[in-house]
Amino acid sequence: MTTTKQPKTWRQGDVLIIEAPDDLKRGKKVPRAADGRVILAAGELTGHHHAIASKDAALFDRADDDAALALGERILSARRKVTLRHEEHAPIELPKGNYIVRTQVEYDPTTMARRVED
Repeated sequence: MTTTKQPKTWRQGDVLIIEAPDDLKRGKKVPRAADGRVILAAGELTGHHHAIASKDAALFDRADDDAALALGERILSARRKVTLRHEEHAPIELPKGNYIVRTQVEYDPTTMARRVED
């Protein structure tokens, strides 16, 4: 019987991070914030962001999945270990690698699904 290895996952509030293969197709690079951080999810109401300050991190749009792109799914690439921080959550250490970043969605009868905003 063959078992498949489950990818490692991390959650910080409404952000889910899933270990991804190196060959995941990246799209356009997401610009850094004015202060140089990579913002995985912006807190629209609180101003608190799920962010990585390291220059060893980069965020990309998905190039291979229109549905994932529409829901805000992106690819995080870390050349070295990086730390994800948010003012209301414990920091998360992510090892070198590639990750799928998903934000929680909620059902809305007018739009069917939408991303959750802090």
